[in-house]
Amino acid sequence: MNTKKLHMVSLGCTKNLVDSEVMLGRLREYEITDDSTEADVIIVNTCGFIDAAKQESINTVLNLHDERKKNSILVMSGCLTERYKEELQADMPEIDIFTGVGDYEKIDQLIASKQSTFSPEVYLATENSGRVITGSNYHAYIKIAEGCNQSCSFCAIPSFKGKLHSRSLTSVVKEVENLVAQGFYDFSFISQDSSSYGRDMKMSDGLIDLISGVEAIEGVISARILYLYPSTTTFELIDAIAVSKVFQTYYDMPIQHIEDSVLKIMKRGFGEKKTIELLEYMKSKENAFLRTSVIAGHPGESDESFKKLCDFMETFEFDRFNTFHYSNEETTSAYTLEQIDQETIDARANKLGMIAEENTLASLQNMIGKTLTLVIDGESDEHEYLLSARPLGWAVDIDGEIFINDTSDLKIEYGKRYEANITELVGTQLLATLIKAL
Repeated sequence: MNTKKLHMVSLGCTKNLVDSEVMLGRLREYEITDDSTEADVIIVNTCGFIDAAKQESINTVLNLHDERKKNSILVMSGCLTERYKEELQADMPEIDIFTGVGDYEKIDQLIASKQSTFSPEVYLATENSGRVITGSNYHAYIKIAEGCNQSCSFCAIPSFKGKLHSRSLTSVVKEVENLVAQGFYDFSFISQDSSSYGRDMKMSDGLIDLISGVEAIEGVISARILYLYPSTTTFELIDAIAVSKVFQTYYDMPIQHIEDSVLKIMKRGFGEKKTIELLEYMKSKENAFLRTSVIAGHPGESDESFKKLCDFMETFEFDRFNTFHYSNEETTSAYTLEQIDQETIDARANKLGMIAEENTLASLQNMIGKTLTLVIDGESDEHEYLLSARPLGWAVDIDGEIFINDTSDLKIEYGKRYEANITELVGTQLLATLIKAL
C-alpha cells in the first residue's frame, strides 16, 4: 500500500514551528515530502502578525493551490486564519480545511472528516503533545506560554491569542526530560512575553523557577530564553541567567523604541531610563549577548525621536537587532492614530537596517581570536568544503553561522559539540578552526 505524503509549511515565528511540529506528530503515518506537487495533504501554518506576514501567508497558500495535484487536501491553519476566519472562508474557496490556533492536536481528525473548525481556546503544547522535532537532531524549542497581557499599541496578537496562559513548570520540565531522552541537549524557551511566564499562576518571577528546574535535568547542556519584555524583566532574572551553568548569557529583549514620547504612545510600560538601566545591566554580565528589535515609523515618531533612536542604536552596540517597518493593524490602538507615510517608514527602516549591519559586524569582529563551543550543523550552502556551525551562545537560525574551514582532521559528526578557535572575519563571515571534540 502506498504511504500518503504530507507537505508542511510553517510561516512566521518559532512559536508557529512548535505548533507545526505538533501537527506532524499527529500525522506520523504520512511521509513528509518537500515536493508539494506530489503531496496528498498540504498544510500551511500561517502568520497574521503584520501585513508582510499576512501577504506571505496568502501568497504561499495560493501558489501551493495552483501547483497541487488533483484530490489533494489543502489546509490553512494558524494565526491568520484565526484572526480573519470569516473573511478567509468567504473569499478563499481554494482551501479545503480552515483551522485556527486551537486545534493543532486534532489535525488528523479534521483531515479525516475534511471539516473546518475553530476552537475557542488557544492550543498550548504540553509534554504529551507528541511533537516531531524538525530541523535539528540536538536543538528544540519549548513553548512555555501562549497569549499576552501587554497592550502594545501596534500589536494585534492579544486580540486573537488572548491573555497570558502559562504551562505548569512540571509540564515544561517533563517535556525537556522527554526530549533529552531522545538525544536533544540544547533548548530555546519561547512565548509572546517570556518574562511574564507564570504570573497567571501567581509565580512572582517564574523564569527564575524555570531556570532552576531545567538546570536540574541531567543531559541539558545549553539553553536560552527568547522574547523578554522590559517591564516584566527583573534584575534578579538577569542575574539568574548570568550565573546559570546551563542557560547562555543571552538576552533577547525587544525594546521597539527608546524615546520616551514614542514608548508612551506604544504603551510599552517602561520609558527610556528604566529600559536603558536593564540593558546596561545585561551588558555588564560576562560574555553577554544582547539582541533586540525596533519599529520604524510608528505613529508619533517625529524626526527628532527617530534620530534619538538611531543615535542610541549606534552607540549602545547590540550584538544583533531587527528592524520592523510599522504595520498599521486593525484592532490595535495605533490603528486610528495619524499615520506616517510609507516612504518615510521605509527610509527610516533602511537607515536602522544599516546601523544593524554595523552592530553585527562589530560584534563579529570582537569574536576573532576567541575559543568557544560550537555545534556542527552540516555542510555550508556556500561551499561543499566548508562546514556550517553555530556557537551555543547564539540562537538557532537568527544569529547567523560560522564557517569551519579547518577541521584539524577531527572526525565530524553533525549535531556534535566542538571546541573551536575563531580565526578571521571575511566580509561578514567568521571562519574557525576546530580544536577538539567535546
